[in-house]
Amino acid sequence: MNLKRIFGAILTVLGIIGLIYAAIIFVNGSGGTYDVKALTIYGVLGFIFFIAGIGLVRATKDEANPG
Repeated sequence: MNLKRIFGAILTVLGIIGLIYAAIIFVNGSGGTYDVKALTIYGVLGFIFFIAGIGLVRATKDEANPG
C-alpha cells in the first residue's frame, strides 16, 4: 500500500471524527458563543480533512511491482 493512500485514509478518518464531533456539539449545545465557535471550527476542519483525504486516496495510483 502506498504511503500517500495511508495518509489519505488517516486524513479521511480525522475528517469524519471532526464532523461527528461537530454534530455532537450541535445536538448537545445550548447555542452560546463558545458552542457556535467550536461547531464552526470542528465542522470546517473536519470537512477540509475529509475532502483532502478522499481526494488524496482517489488521485493516488495503485502501482504494484511484480516480482
